[in-house]
Amino acid sequence: MIAPSILSADFARLADAADSVSRADWLHVDVMDAHFVPNLTIGLPVVKSLHAATDVPLDCHLMIDDPDRWAPGYAEAGAANVTFHVEAAADPVQTARAIRKAGALAGLSVKPGTPLEPYLEVLREFDTLLVMTVEPGFGGQEFRAEVLPKVRLAREHVRAGHLRLFVEVDGGISADTIEQAAEAGADVFVAGSAVFGADDPAAAVEALRRRARTAMNV
Repeated sequence: MIAPSILSADFARLADAADSVSRADWLHVDVMDAHFVPNLTIGLPVVKSLHAATDVPLDCHLMIDDPDRWAPGYAEAGAANVTFHVEAAADPVQTARAIRKAGALAGLSVKPGTPLEPYLEVLREFDTLLVMTVEPGFGGQEFRAEVLPKVRLAREHVRAGHLRLFVEVDGGISADTIEQAAEAGADVFVAGSAVFGADDPAAAVEALRRRARTAMNV
């Protein structure tokens, strides 16, 4: 699954950007509050408007403080998947349950420096694991292959039946790196500049999908 990140799109033309990738699986929306990460992007009102403007399911990645309070609202606004950071959550299990109750999939994200092992039991409550392959906060960073063991670990637990979730990667995903992530076990790929920086975003989505499928032998 390919999830273009609108962080790399023209914020004055978000509806057009969404339309240009109408064949994508998800549309990745980075919500930043300038507290949890040193950047400020968009919030709930824009997500509501974007949901009304596109049929592509919204994949909201909340890089914010106090996600326990705010995350369910994004599900209520129509997001298909709402992911928050374990590093910011006081009660990840209850927040996941609240997101699901509001009608969305629940996702848990971990920063590059956060180990996955302490959260393997918690992940039973989630539909998506988002492994950050860059430090969250800004687009355009270089892919960090040293985090791929976390992707492999998650995939091992999915294959063993211990977990049932999507394994998503976000950060530096491009034609040059998507195969590494796919081989490690990721099945959802967030790509920003590799899509919206291309002359033809729709073609870029399809090219990334082909590379991932080749690496996954699908």
